Amino acid sequence: MTDIEQVVDAEEVAEIDSSDDLSLVKKMQEGRDQIIAEIRKVIIGQEDIIDELLIALFAGGHCLVTGVPGLAKTLLIKTVADILKVDFSRIQFTPDLMPADVVGAEIVEESDGKRVLKFIKGPIFTNILLADEINRTPPKTQSSLLEAMEERQVTAAGVTYPMSAPFFVLATQNPIELEGTYPLPEAQLDRFMFKIELGYLSEEDEVKVVSTTTQTNDTVLSHPLSGEDILEFQRIARQVPAAEAVIQYAVRLVHASRPQTENRPQFIKDWVSWGAGIRASQNLILAGKVRALLLGRYNVSYGDVRALAPSVMRHRIILNFHAEAERITTDDVIQRLLDEVPQPVSDL
Repeated sequence: MTDIEQVVDAEEVAEIDSSDDLSLVKKMQEGRDQIIAEIRKVIIGQEDIIDELLIALFAGGHCLVTGVPGLAKTLLIKTVADILKVDFSRIQFTPDLMPADVVGAEIVEESDGKRVLKFIKGPIFTNILLADEINRTPPKTQSSLLEAMEERQVTAAGVTYPMSAPFFVLATQNPIELEGTYPLPEAQLDRFMFKIELGYLSEEDEVKVVSTTTQTNDTVLSHPLSGEDILEFQRIARQVPAAEAVIQYAVRLVHASRPQTENRPQFIKDWVSWGAGIRASQNLILAGKVRALLLGRYNVSYGDVRALAPSVMRHRIILNFHAEAERITTDDVIQRLLDEVPQPVSDL
């Protein structure tokens, strides 16, 4: 075991010790393997992306998936939804989309000779919502997702409607087309647990894609997990202990990304306008708990925090014009943080 994978408090013991909990953890691990096997029938490559997507799902978070056209962003998300036995809705975001097209609207209905208002729920009332090309709709419509993503409810005409559980938003956006797009505001970006960036496939994987997609392929997907299973996984993940030193390390990474703090590194002062907020620290630990379980461990390690830091923090750090002029990316900043922010001293 490497230093970064060590759990730093020898007195920390796993709270997952009952036979029911252990069997649930085993079911989570097997369910993850079954889902990946089903995804492999449709999607080739992108192993790390699929793992992070499932970590967010099992942690109860939302994902923003970014990549150039043709990398199967939409297909990947739709395949995950098809595999799970849950309700699924897709919204194609366009410049003329209105908030009512997302959350629903009140209509006048005849009842016993009287006209009454009835709320018709929109496509947001589902378990998995695919918000396709979310940056193509104006901020007014984008903001219609905020309450549902954070509070798992929608308020319309003064009435609050609870969302179904589980509720999982998977949004896609194209980073290279800026004409006719509306960048997501920071408040909404912060609602996403992960921002996952898809890259180009290797030449070998691309050959496989071209081969399989240019011939007849009647793929039938099985459904190994239900919505109730996902809710149980989300519950058991929160029982995984995290040593105080690991939490301190996660907070230290996030705290160091803020140029307004006293002990920030010089490169943060030079390149960053705003750093990550407290949700980044929370998501590093919560997602780390799920990652630990999927890797067969019952406590969070430094390695979990480091592995998840890019996806958790890349959409929460705002660079200034100096960084843009020097062609510095948020991933560059995060890597510098991982290199320079020290881990708490371990007694092990």
